[in-house]
Parts: sequence; C-alpha cells; structure tokens
Amino acid sequence: MKPVPPRRSAFHRRTMLAAGGAVFALLALANCSPAGLLNSVSRISGDRARLAAGGVAFGADPRLKLDVWVPARQGAAKLPVVVFFYGGGWVSGERRDYGFAARAFAANGFIVIVPDYRLVPGARFPAFVEDGALAVKWARDHAADHGGDPQRISLSGHSAGAYIAAMLALDRRYLTAVGVDPAIIRAAALLSGPYDFYPFTEPRGRDALGAWPRPAETQPITYARADAPPMLLIHGTADTVVRPFNSEHLATRLATLGAPVELKLYPGRSHIDTIKSLSPFFRGTTPALADSVAFLQTHDR
Repeated sequence: MKPVPPRRSAFHRRTMLAAGGAVFALLALANCSPAGLLNSVSRISGDRARLAAGGVAFGADPRLKLDVWVPARQGAAKLPVVVFFYGGGWVSGERRDYGFAARAFAANGFIVIVPDYRLVPGARFPAFVEDGALAVKWARDHAADHGGDPQRISLSGHSAGAYIAAMLALDRRYLTAVGVDPAIIRAAALLSGPYDFYPFTEPRGRDALGAWPRPAETQPITYARADAPPMLLIHGTADTVVRPFNSEHLATRLATLGAPVELKLYPGRSHIDTIKSLSPFFRGTTPALADSVAFLQTHDR
C-alpha cells in the first residue's frame, strides 16, 4: 500500500497554499460551488489517482449513482475500499464535485467509492441512510471488479456524509435490511459530523430529520455499542456549523462502552477546514488526510 507522502517543507507548503488561494479566487468568479472549486483546484495539481467508473447506478432512484476512483498504478493485490459520503446538510451535494476527496484516498492505496444519495426536500430521514446502505452493498458486490477487497470496506465522510457513515457503522439495521452483514465495516474515519444534535435547533436538521416520530432513532449516539467498528472522529474546535461536542460526546460514549475510538480535535479549525484539507493545495490546513489514512490502514488489515 502506498504510504502517506512525507511532510513537505514549510516553504513548499506556504507556496502551495498561496497558489491554491489564487486559483481558488479565480474559480470563484466562475460561480462554482465550494466543493466544485476544491475539485477544480485538485485537478490542476491532483493526487495520483484516476476515475475508473463514473455514474454507475446502484439503486432504482435516478439519483443513486456512484463513482469509483483507483490509484494511478495498481498491482495485482486487492486493495482496501473506502466508501466516502459527502456533506451538504442533506440538501445539496454532487459526487462529481468530490473527486478531490476520492483522489486523496485513492492516491494512498484505496479503492474509493463516492455515491450520491437522495436529498431534502425530495427525501427525508431515513432515506439517505438507506441509500448509503445500498452503496455499501454495491461496494461488497462490485469492488473486486476494480481491484478492491470486498472483505476490507471502511467508511468516511464529512458533515452530513459523516452522519450517514456513522449511522451505517453503528445501527446494524440499515445494512442488515439490504442483506449485508454489518461486520463488513472494518473502520470509519469521520470528519466534522453531527452525531448528538437533538433537539433540532437549526432548519436543516429539522427539515431532514424532524418529521421522524422517534427523534432518538435519528441520532448516531443512540446506537453506540461496545462492538462498534473502530471509529476516528475528527473535528475543528472552531466549527460553528456542527459543534465539536458532537464528536466529543460520541467519542466519550463509545470509550465508556469499551469500543475502539479515537478523537482528534484541531485547534482553531473550522467546519470547512477538515474537508478542504483533502485537496492538495490546502493540505496544510489540517492533518485530516494523514490521520484518516493512518487510522484506516491500521484497521483494514
């Protein structure tokens, strides 16, 4: 498996960040989405990975399509698989804008699957979690076609995507319902996710989950268990979109139960910093990629 690249010099990091900022500003003039901007910057100076399959259907709904990313060079050995769920408050997001995240993991020796899922207002909880379960089922059934090991599937995601990944990792019912053994999940590396946020105090949470008659069932922390897969919870301490207590509470609950969990808090970093740092030009913002890769490599054997 390809190791995480060595730490660059301070001068090189400053140069990359300055160049990235300039390119980012130019692309912003073209009215790209924030994720689209990161993706465009990533293509200019991207990680060594390639799109192996795009727009593959994994469910009946027209939106349920996924992309598969692989390392630029693959050997004969089967590689571990990461299913990455993007964020967007359950109301926005497109898999095509998150190639930068997929490239980052694929360049480090993973087969990466990025699925779309149904969004509010066309869908409400638990539809997007059910869609995530179908994506994991597809990974189990088809990852080997792209050089992946279906026995080594891990999850990752940011924000609302981290929520989906956490629900799949902790609540066995979703994978079981689609005929997948929940034990298939080796680990989860989650960025800036909401895991303990009831009562719903902001519109997106209310719109996505507020109609469910039993609110506790919408919260990942409800399903914390001693035999949960190993989980890495990453959060910036300056995150005002999804407060860091979400990761702190879940980490505490899992640790109390004896489950394997690591909590990484990045001082002064925001909600966007953790996902932005997966893009090459902004990798110095946080160590989220290096921490995630190291954690998943430890637990995907």
